[in-house]
Amino acid sequence: MDKAIELHAVDTIYEGEKIPSLKNINLHVNKGEFIAIIGPNGAGKTTLLETINGLLESKKGKVIVLGKELNGDGNGIRKLVGYVPQDYSIDELTPFLVSDVVLMGRFGKIGLLKPITKNDKEIAKNMIDYLGISDLSHRPIGKLSGGQAQKVMIARALAKEPEILLMDEPFSNLDFEARKDVSEKLSHFHKSKQMTFVIVIHDIASIPKVCNRIIVMDAGKIIADGKKEDILKPELLEMGYKGIVC
Repeated sequence: MDKAIELHAVDTIYEGEKIPSLKNINLHVNKGEFIAIIGPNGAGKTTLLETINGLLESKKGKVIVLGKELNGDGNGIRKLVGYVPQDYSIDELTPFLVSDVVLMGRFGKIGLLKPITKNDKEIAKNMIDYLGISDLSHRPIGKLSGGQAQKVMIARALAKEPEILLMDEPFSNLDFEARKDVSEKLSHFHKSKQMTFVIVIHDIASIPKVCNRIIVMDAGKIIADGKKEDILKPELLEMGYKGIVC
């Protein structure tokens, strides 16, 4: 099976720090997989996504995305990768409308200086409709609630039409019903497009049903990696995965 993501003995260190946030990470993700990453705060989950996306440069090892080494072609690879960050601060005075923000996702695909076409606008509108936020289209992004803004950021990432979608806590600002709705829509999108999904998630109960593999991280390392039904066994959760190292 073709690999979407490969990490070989990767260490990642934040600028100004001496201790790696990621330590000797070995990971492969097949094309079309839906993977959830879980673990305590400070485990390295966000750092892993940022390393895969090229926002942080690995100090050791190799990161290969869609067959290309990241350090050699970061900009080209990022055109094929969508990213929904956990933290995004939006000034309430930001003048951009929701429709503008979602359309910005197309620049990641076509290039920043390329003209926007009718097709680009249609794709952005379709993603707004898909996430159920059509009524927000003409509202300033800075005036939205946290949950509404989160849906907008997801729509923007989907509008990019990436081959890989990385999402960091995509349900954190959503209430129960909205979380269920967005989870089902992402699952449907994954199935219909055969897109590779890697999401960081805190609430185990919110892991989408379509997820077929779970990675557990702690202290910058992968300590468990396997099928959802195996990783979520009650006895392993209670043990904190002690003694399990992948």
